[in-house]
Amino acid sequence: MLSKVVDLFMLWLLFYSWVFSVSATVSYDSKAIVINGSRRILLSGSIHYPRSTPEMWPDLIAKAKEGGLDVIQTYVFWNGHEPSPGNYYFEDRYDLVRFIKLVQQAGLYVHLRIGPYICAEWNFGGFPVWLKYVPGIVFRTDNEPFKAAMQNFTEKIVSMMKAEMLFETQGGPIIMSQIENEFGPVEWEIGDPGKAYTKWAAQMAVGLDTGVPWIMCKQDDAPDPVINACNGFYCENFTPNAKYKPKMWTENWSGWYTEFGGAVPTRPAEDIAFSVARFIQNGGSFVNYYMYHGGTNFGRTAGGPFIATSYDYDAPIDEYGQLREPKWGHLRDLHRAIKLCEPALVSADPTVTSLGSNQEAHVFSSKSGACAAFLANYDTKYSVNVTFGSAQYELPRWSISILPDCKTAVFNTARLGAQSSVKQMVPVNAAFSWQSYIEERPSADDQNVTVHDGLWEQIYITRDASDYLWYMTDVNIDPSEGFLKSGQDPLLTIWSAGHALHVFINGQLSGTVYGGLENPKLTFSNNVKLSPGTNKISLLSIAVGLPNVGTHFETWNAGVLGLVTLTGLNEGTRDISNQKWSYKIGLKGEALNLYTVAGSSSVEWAEGSQLSKKQPLAWYKTTFDSPGGDEPLGLDMSSMGKGQVWINGQSIGRHWPGYIARGRCDACDYAGIHTDKKCRTNCGEPSQRWYHVPRSWLKPSGNFLVVFEEWGGDPNGIALARRTTTTVCANIFEGQPTMKKRGMLISRRTNRPKAHLWCPPSQKISKINFASYGTPEGSCGNFHEGSCHAHKSYDAFQKNCIGRQSCSVTVAPEVFGGDPCPGSTKKLSVEAACS
Repeated sequence: MLSKVVDLFMLWLLFYSWVFSVSATVSYDSKAIVINGSRRILLSGSIHYPRSTPEMWPDLIAKAKEGGLDVIQTYVFWNGHEPSPGNYYFEDRYDLVRFIKLVQQAGLYVHLRIGPYICAEWNFGGFPVWLKYVPGIVFRTDNEPFKAAMQNFTEKIVSMMKAEMLFETQGGPIIMSQIENEFGPVEWEIGDPGKAYTKWAAQMAVGLDTGVPWIMCKQDDAPDPVINACNGFYCENFTPNAKYKPKMWTENWSGWYTEFGGAVPTRPAEDIAFSVARFIQNGGSFVNYYMYHGGTNFGRTAGGPFIATSYDYDAPIDEYGQLREPKWGHLRDLHRAIKLCEPALVSADPTVTSLGSNQEAHVFSSKSGACAAFLANYDTKYSVNVTFGSAQYELPRWSISILPDCKTAVFNTARLGAQSSVKQMVPVNAAFSWQSYIEERPSADDQNVTVHDGLWEQIYITRDASDYLWYMTDVNIDPSEGFLKSGQDPLLTIWSAGHALHVFINGQLSGTVYGGLENPKLTFSNNVKLSPGTNKISLLSIAVGLPNVGTHFETWNAGVLGLVTLTGLNEGTRDISNQKWSYKIGLKGEALNLYTVAGSSSVEWAEGSQLSKKQPLAWYKTTFDSPGGDEPLGLDMSSMGKGQVWINGQSIGRHWPGYIARGRCDACDYAGIHTDKKCRTNCGEPSQRWYHVPRSWLKPSGNFLVVFEEWGGDPNGIALARRTTTTVCANIFEGQPTMKKRGMLISRRTNRPKAHLWCPPSQKISKINFASYGTPEGSCGNFHEGSCHAHKSYDAFQKNCIGRQSCSVTVAPEVFGGDPCPGSTKKLSVEAACS
């Protein structure tokens, strides 16, 4: 009897799971993704799990949800998950299942971009280095060895997701997956083999039967039923390759990546909001911010080469996990305005009418009576007043106003109603007690040295196990050489595929050269001191991340490939490229694990007056106690040159503050077409000065900090700092609808918006630095009064805000002592200090 009950129970479970699976569906039509029978306008943001720590994930996801997102998008990082063939890793920062389940617990969906090529400014585009050495392989084309490896990994990920019941049709959060990534431009270059590969990849993915749609971005010929999608700063003119597919934007670039040697790119909140509103008004139904949280390229995960350790990307949530204001809040308000329009947007196609020479209205009117309007002004110089319906609307330049009922403008992309803030790095420990150890130069007689006639490519030898490869050879100088008497040292010339190179002659540093993102190749050409007899030439070649993009980038090289010549000898020019060379992978300090407490005990360290400073190839170590509080932490590395940093054995990443940002950093105007060269900062300063130290990597005391310095720096200048909010601001136009901190939009009809200020939970408003109701000018941290100023602008804020964590003040003339300039449009600007 019991067995029958068990059998009936199992049948009931199977029936229940079948009913559940068939009731949960994801499909699409020409308007939108359809989830369980409902069309959805979906707002998404990229958060890459390895670029933060598991301890950060819940807060990042919660902030994304509070910011109005429906979906979290992430790549899957093949080289992190399969570091060697068949050996898989899904722990710590690579715990993909845990990350997805946290997204599910927050009530959000997931767009899983399996790839497995991802680009992403990630080392080798996400491919494991061992893949390069599979016999007969050619990447991303109709090549059987590559397709077999790619399919094997894709099936591995899909099987894991199915086993964990993570697809929406199983009750999970994954509503879409992506196969390949931005392959269209590569296909165009390689022709028919690329077309065949595209077709194969689509069929392979669809055949995995996930129950959810597959996406191919930047792939105009994506085969049915795969949806093609757009990537870029703007996608309003993108059209799917079939009328029955929705208009989707997989990457709206919230900023751009930082390169060592380049200025730091930013993108104004007004422009990214404008791009989203413009896409939606043109029938778009899915927008993803790349990135919503960029995070950090810990370890040696940054690709490029020359991609910085910081992957902040000017995202709405910054590298440290804090809100970037006003961008985060402005986009949150935009998302709420779009959601108010959703019934009309998913039910009707827009009717477009002209409102002027550079102005137009997009109106969505459904049969059920829902109506939404988008009023656009594309002029980059002039604001205008337009008539729509029976009312007039002011449209700032390069902006779109959203009217969820076709009457009331609840949001304008150029009006920043959200709070803005200023964050600073405040030192908490600038007095470390350092010890030093000078890296020993290897010799041809050392263990683990390989000898070869001629020059070898770097990655072929290292398999990317280290950034470093030593090239060593001997040069014999006859005592009769003329340069020994003339004093004119011979010229050593070295051609290298990059990325950086230190040249040692008889143990002494003779020079350093390095490339850049645009041209990683380099040439060393210096006169060098040589003595009669045998001279030791040692070249330390350094990789700064493997390529992540380009046609057949698996064929790109690194390291010293030659020629290597000496000019100025009696014989003229001597080519030493093909003579016997010895190779040593990595540094002795790496082999000894000097970045760990146990490993560091294997060598003698100098300290006090014996501490090495400004010495190349130097290791430094210290210990420190964790500072109190919960604010994010960063290391100020501005006194150092180039190298790597570890905390408690965990790699923070490559530091390179010695590479000064070049280029132009002009004033940033939000209006007009944005590019990655517009709105840059940090010119003439280190491309990256601060390096994120995750709180979860620290212990209460005895934290072990190790720095390897290639160029020579002063470790006494290194400081640990907390990232804190020092100033918060509000900038509210008269009659402008604003968003309560946790509430709904305040309608323009009330004409009484509120200025909201709030400091982080551990801080309170301590001072009102500036307040002006009238025509104030400037931005947060740099406000000043205009020609019109209400004399009681400070009063309400002094009364309502001082000593409180948050406050709000109604923006109306009577609150500030009366109207200071009747008949003119006014606004309120206020700045408060947090402490």
